[in-house]
Amino acid sequence: MEQRISLVTLAVADVARSKRFYVDGLGWQPELEAPGVVMIKAGQHLLFSLWDAAEFEEEVGPIAQGPGVAPLTLAHNVGSRSEVDAVLQTARMAGAEPVSGAVDRSWGGYSGYFGDPDGYRWEIAWAPRQVNAIVVP
Repeated sequence: MEQRISLVTLAVADVARSKRFYVDGLGWQPELEAPGVVMIKAGQHLLFSLWDAAEFEEEVGPIAQGPGVAPLTLAHNVGSRSEVDAVLQTARMAGAEPVSGAVDRSWGGYSGYFGDPDGYRWEIAWAPRQVNAIVVP
């Protein structure tokens, strides 16, 4: 199997609300839109999909419910510490909640988090050395 991820899908409660957050708030551009789904090109071979939760469950199976955050994060690495702060500010202005300010991390980087309208957590990070060389074009 080829070592690659082609699609990241988030099951969302309200596709229109999520589209407003990512497209109008963060400035991303939809690649494809259909009833119940918005797909955004997020890399050379990667689509980021916002999919209506009911339709997601119909195809994939029941969504686990409970307190806390989903046990995953999405990350957006940038080229500098100041870019981390700028992206977190953009997310805050787009209505992200919560937003935690960036701090120096024990692994040597600088990062903070925000939650999208469905609570999915995004890490905005600057990473030292070879990690950033791999993930930041």
